[in-house]
Amino acid sequence: MHKLFILVSLFVGLALCARAQQPDTLKVKNRTDSLNRKQDSITSKPFVPRASKKIRQYHPDSTHSPGLAFRRSGYIPGWGQLYNHKWWKVPIIYTGIGLLGSAIIFNQTNYHHYLKLYNIARKGTGESSGNDTQSADYLEYESLSKNGVTETQLQTAVVGYQRNFQLSILGLMGAWGIQMIDAYIDAKFIHSYSMDNNLSFKVTPGIAPQLTYAANYNVSLMPVIKLSILIK
Repeated sequence: MHKLFILVSLFVGLALCARAQQPDTLKVKNRTDSLNRKQDSITSKPFVPRASKKIRQYHPDSTHSPGLAFRRSGYIPGWGQLYNHKWWKVPIIYTGIGLLGSAIIFNQTNYHHYLKLYNIARKGTGESSGNDTQSADYLEYESLSKNGVTETQLQTAVVGYQRNFQLSILGLMGAWGIQMIDAYIDAKFIHSYSMDNNLSFKVTPGIAPQLTYAANYNVSLMPVIKLSILIK
């Protein structure tokens, strides 16, 4: 009797435990969700990672002649730059050459002018001949003498203008050569490579003021060349 009661109780307990268990809804697959996921995989765009840096494309032109660009710039300044399709460099070249040419004329004129005044001061001749140019030079010398200008100062002015005249000629020759080299380098890059904006080289000729020793109100000009290298 006791055994029968124990067996009945055991079966009832197992039945209650089985009924108390609930199905796991998380593991049950929803047919609607699976269809949505399949539809999204078809209509959505695939993920493509964005490139962090643009790849450069190089298009060298083997028919472009660096030697021809060099020779053209030697014949006529700026011709090689036009051949390289760098027309914006031509005004810069002619501006620099024009400034250097004006510096040559300015220093040469003042050199001969102060040389005449220095010769008058060195000789000490107070009387001028019938020449109008000599009379005007002597009158100017007298005016400078009254202002305290000495023979040594006139000599220093002559030497300074002569030096600046020679430097102006060298600057003109240097500018001519630089624009030839610039045309060759541009043509070489076009022939074999492609120009890159990460490196720029700029040559800027100019003129810097310099005070003379003959008179404080006069200003002489000295040619200069500026080289600028920019690396990005």
